[in-house]
Amino acid sequence: MASSYRIQNQEFTARHVEPGLYIAATPIGNLGDVTLRVLDTLAGCDLIACEDTRVTAKLLRNYGIKTKTVSYHEHNANQAGPKLIEALEAGKSIVLVSDAGTPLVSDPGFRLADAALAKGISVWPLPGATAPVSALVASGLPAETWLFGGFLPTKQAARQKRLEELKNVPATLIFFESPNRVAKALVDLVAVLGKNRNAVVAREMTKLHEELSRGTLDELSKKFTARKIKGEIVILIGPPNEEAPAHDIDKLLGELMERMPVSRAAAEAAELTGLPRRDLYTKALAIRER
Repeated sequence: MASSYRIQNQEFTARHVEPGLYIAATPIGNLGDVTLRVLDTLAGCDLIACEDTRVTAKLLRNYGIKTKTVSYHEHNANQAGPKLIEALEAGKSIVLVSDAGTPLVSDPGFRLADAALAKGISVWPLPGATAPVSALVASGLPAETWLFGGFLPTKQAARQKRLEELKNVPATLIFFESPNRVAKALVDLVAVLGKNRNAVVAREMTKLHEELSRGTLDELSKKFTARKIKGEIVILIGPPNEEAPAHDIDKLLGELMERMPVSRAAAEAAELTGLPRRDLYTKALAIRER
């Protein structure tokens, strides 16, 4: 009996799926965002490897898909991975899905794909929804060049170190973050990148309570320090401003030193320009001695 799937009460027969591993993007919030190709492949394959079978079951029920599912996630990858490879070597077709979005983006799916390729097994992408790109195109920030940094470290020292490594990258930076750490992450972003970088906090993309908050890092830090939030979060930070001409920086430092000590002037200039505080402090000392 041929496999099938259903869209708005209309039944469709699924095509035969060739053996291999299929990396399938699933909706990040709105079930209507799944592609026809993904539905067809989910219905026609031999097995679906899921981050959480309970989450994937909601998608499958919505479209009348009855393909067998198994778990494949961070905590069982070492045990489940070899079994999936064995099935692939036996000529099975397997679709890998995450709970939401595109697999391999901040999940252990890359291990399975890498192992499959090492065995000469075909791996195909089934593109679709992905939270970083969805947030980027709606953010209003430059999209020509961007860097996805996954989740920032949970500890402050490690988080600030990572941000120091990325602060001068000439691209829009994109991070996932836990709602419980958004406020702390924004404080560190202000401390390392400066308070005037344009940024966006995107929450619950494509869901009922979708929200995009835009402003400078300083404005967003103050906003999210004062409120508790829920849901999946994407933080985007615009690229650093082009460095001001040397004479403009000299002028800025001179004006600041008329009102405050050298160290504070350097710190203020660093926040305003995004330039390293240490370099500005050295320049300020030189200006004072002229």
